Amino acid sequence: MRTSLIRLLSAALVLFPVVALAQTSISYEGKTVLVTGSTDGLGRELARSFAAEGAHVIIHGRNAERGQALVDEIAASGKGSARFVAADFSSMQAVREFADTIAADTPELDLLVNNAGVAFNDGERRTTQDGYETHFAVNYLAGWILVHELRPALKAAAPSRIINVSSGSSAPIDFDDVMLEQPGAAGRGYGQSKQAQATMTKALAASFLADGIVMISLHPATLMNTTMVEGLGIPSRTTVQDGVDHVMGLAKSPTLQAGAFYLEKGEARETMDPQGQDPDAQARLLALSKELTGVPAD
Repeated sequence: MRTSLIRLLSAALVLFPVVALAQTSISYEGKTVLVTGSTDGLGRELARSFAAEGAHVIIHGRNAERGQALVDEIAASGKGSARFVAADFSSMQAVREFADTIAADTPELDLLVNNAGVAFNDGERRTTQDGYETHFAVNYLAGWILVHELRPALKAAAPSRIINVSSGSSAPIDFDDVMLEQPGAAGRGYGQSKQAQATMTKALAASFLADGIVMISLHPATLMNTTMVEGLGIPSRTTVQDGVDHVMGLAKSPTLQAGAFYLEKGEARETMDPQGQDPDAQARLLALSKELTGVPAD
């Protein structure tokens, strides 16, 4: 419900101690970066920022016109380069095909930013063509597929990174009703999907680190002035640039705590919600994710 989502999003405003990041930055010049959901909002500005660093940016979205416009803009800037690959992340098959395309054309991937997402606060339950609750499918399961399918390319580029754009408004996963079929459950869809991102990050971090891949999750900024927030009818409290500064600061930081959840200003926490630290919850989520996506195949 609208009230539930507003309460969850507003919880991200709690202030936490600031932890300074190291001053020496990683350069992305000549490196390859994939930013999902990058034809609008935070993702678009991140694509521009990485290109300005001299990176080759793979831009993703559903709108080919906006995607190509951004590619052309980056080409005209004379800094970095870009290409656009379209995919509708509400379809698990489309996500798998997208991953196959990237893997075939990109033998080495230096950074994956799982940023694509949706949010609804009208209390209506939505499902994808696969029959999955839409928040869970787009915000979480798509990223699950990508981190596994693109792992070889990330390993080939090691040391490399995965940044999962989660949220401080995460809420516990109800494993008895993940698809929100119970009356009144739709209002927790966004928060649950974001908790799943952070829990996945915590659960997989050690395994990926063994391949030279550092995986983190983060809260970019609270209620940025994005199209998504505006569509919710909630007043923005920060800017997209605030989110860009946070994400870029972490992407370029020479040291990151694998598996951590990073709040604004660089503070690392184990996870936003204690459930993410529970080994049983992690195991249940990993098993469910494999079942729903078929990835990784046993």
